[in-house]
Amino acid sequence: MRVTLRFVWVVLVALLTVACESSSKVEQVQQTIESVEKKVIIPKKDYALLIVESKSCIYCKQLDKDIKTEKALQEALKDIDLFKILYESYTPVKANFGGKIVEMTENELAKTLNALSFPNLIFYDKQGNIILQIPGYLYPNQLVCIIDYVKTGAYKQEDVNSYVKRKGCA
Repeated sequence: MRVTLRFVWVVLVALLTVACESSSKVEQVQQTIESVEKKVIIPKKDYALLIVESKSCIYCKQLDKDIKTEKALQEALKDIDLFKILYESYTPVKANFGGKIVEMTENELAKTLNALSFPNLIFYDKQGNIILQIPGYLYPNQLVCIIDYVKTGAYKQEDVNSYVKRKGCA
């Protein structure tokens, strides 16, 4: 009986020690999260492209590669702010959508923007007005065409499908 009680006592002390350490670590993690500077995705240029990605998305990785290697795409993106958020991330983010500043996690923002397929391309202006949202991957030449559609203000006169057909970049 003494061995069993002693064993229970040792296990209980060990559990309490682990629980106290865990509580302390949880508090440390919370403090770290709170002290992390928010990611700001408010455009400084007239237009911005927000890419919502997912960790397991192969098309997101391809789009990232396209942006790094395709000269025409890099040129098109020069006059536009480029931001990325990760659907699975709980990093704080500060954004301007619909004309009001919001602060939430990357995951919450993606859900708020209904960006539930990946990559999700969201074009918006400096005032936070969403111009165009495209769920899915675009080939570099198509993306260059869409960026041109936004940057030139063509979205004010014609819908994106007409523009793409007229420009021959469908």
